[in-house]
Amino acid sequence: MSCNKKLKDNNLSIQPEANMEFSAKGKTISVYTTADSTNLRLTKIENLTFSETKQPKEKEISVFVEPKKTFQTFIGIGGAITDASAETFYKLDTETQDQLITAYYSKDKGIGYSLMRTTIHSCDFSSESYTYIKEGDSTLSTFSIEKDRQYRIPMIKRAIQKANGLVTFASPWSPPAFMKNNNDMLHGGILLPECYQPWANYFVKFIKAYEKEGIPIWGITVQNEPMAIQTWESCIYTAEAERDFIKNNLGPTFKKLGWSDKKIIVWDHNRDLMTHRANVIYNDPEASKYVWGMGFHWYETWSGGKPMFDNVKRVNEDYPSKKLLFTEGCNDKFDANKLQFWPNGEHYGESMIHDFNNGTVGWTDWNILLDQNGGPNHVGNFCFAPVHANTNTGELIFTPSYYYIGHFSKFIRPGAKRVSTSVSRSVLLSTSFLNTDGTMVTVVMNSSDQKIVYKLLVNDEQALIEIPAHAIQSLVY
Repeated sequence: MSCNKKLKDNNLSIQPEANMEFSAKGKTISVYTTADSTNLRLTKIENLTFSETKQPKEKEISVFVEPKKTFQTFIGIGGAITDASAETFYKLDTETQDQLITAYYSKDKGIGYSLMRTTIHSCDFSSESYTYIKEGDSTLSTFSIEKDRQYRIPMIKRAIQKANGLVTFASPWSPPAFMKNNNDMLHGGILLPECYQPWANYFVKFIKAYEKEGIPIWGITVQNEPMAIQTWESCIYTAEAERDFIKNNLGPTFKKLGWSDKKIIVWDHNRDLMTHRANVIYNDPEASKYVWGMGFHWYETWSGGKPMFDNVKRVNEDYPSKKLLFTEGCNDKFDANKLQFWPNGEHYGESMIHDFNNGTVGWTDWNILLDQNGGPNHVGNFCFAPVHANTNTGELIFTPSYYYIGHFSKFIRPGAKRVSTSVSRSVLLSTSFLNTDGTMVTVVMNSSDQKIVYKLLVNDEQALIEIPAHAIQSLVY
């Protein structure tokens, strides 16, 4: 079946950047803590005051914040509303649905998500494989998002309303089967060259359809995990293939529509190969001019190695004009006995601190909600979410991951600037952001078995703070 077709709209604005002189003098520090083996969950435990700084000593543990040194502008933190999240959501009663939406998207009563990912037709976290057209329709004349109107679109609208707007981006897991050389949405395969333009047109149809529903699409990723042959929806792009699709099809198609404000995000896969993808695409000026930045995931540890945080830093150093966005992460291999497994939360805290300190502007979790089995998932790839719903009892289960993410998303707001932060001992991790309203947020994480007393030093001011074992704190001042 041969392929062939053509192609404007509005958008969501990011908050203004923080741009001000900051002094800690006279400030009060509100200390919010989440800790293992306690009932502390994003709990405000105390207010502290700064005093004049004394020279820190080697035997002391210190966190150093230098407000004069600022870096990337923060766009938000959020998660993905997938078919699985939405199907699970609509199995709950109205009161529990409201509880979930408030928990994620309210700044006051929840953790204030401001970023959202969704999928372009199906992924593994759908109950079945589907597309928006009849198979073989290269003209896209049968395009319809009617299926999404049942569960996914209504849930997205409720999230946007509660958050008072969300920066929303979308990702495809696979083109329709007939557009691929394996004639299958699953098991990898590649996009046929003659279908590059129809597939670019498909992105346009999706964006227009969602925006007609009142869901502004801020950006898209070209392909979810383009180097992974999966048992679910997947499609392989070499770096050169992704470059050429952007340069010759997707970029020019968006340009013709005047869509310079729609962000095109490349890679959308693990940290391991991201430097190679950046080199190939960014070093081609005709492709690079269309690209806002690079998305990445955290699953490079599948090989048994450790997270490759320095690769994020390397891309940021090599291509400082391009942005970095964490587009997906979850704890996989679902086990109902591990819903309160503390290291799952610490996985989030460690990644978020490193990724932000390495230049990432936003951070997106995977499914915001799954059921008591870690699904639904049409190929049995069951995973953890920060919140699970037991659809038999109707209860919501908030895992440690929800609270760890919340220590960032609730307090660091869009438009914030990252501020230079370092620690004197490897036992702690820390990052800081200056919000547009003038408040500084320093997040400190302790994954050790011991409580730690540390000094927070900002300008000429300091404060003494205690963090429990296996805990995370947000210091707001």
